[in-house]
This record gives sequence, structure tokens and C-alpha cells, in this order.
Amino acid sequence: MNALVWLVVIALGMGVIGLLAFLWTMRSGQLEDLDGAAVRVLLDDEDRPLKEPSFDQDDSATTEREHDAPRSS
Repeated sequence: MNALVWLVVIALGMGVIGLLAFLWTMRSGQLEDLDGAAVRVLLDDEDRPLKEPSFDQDDSATTEREHDAPRSS
């Protein structure tokens, strides 16, 4: 019987913590625009890298020369 009392107290405490976390997310505005986040994933307008990262200087020089060279058809 003593274990049952502890389990009820723990379950109620976890419920209160979950309710407080939910109310915090509601007040901070995290649940206001759910569709906007889904659409932003599909947009490719932001966060483009400026150039490919190169870890070896010799490879980057070769790549730059290949880009500058005129292409023959």
C-alpha cells in the first residue's frame, strides 16, 4: 500500500510538470504558427553556403583553375 501512495504522488507530480511545460510553450508563442515551420523547410532561399569548403589547398587551386578555364564544346 505504501508503494501505491508513492506511485500516485509521482504520477501527479509528472502530470503537473507536463501541464506547466505545456502552458509555458503556449505563453512563449511556440505553438502559434505550425504551418509556417512546415513551409519554411521547403524554401531554399536562405542558408546557402558561399562556396564549397576545401580542406586541401592544392585541390582548391585546381578547382578554381577549372572554373576559370573556358569550356570547349
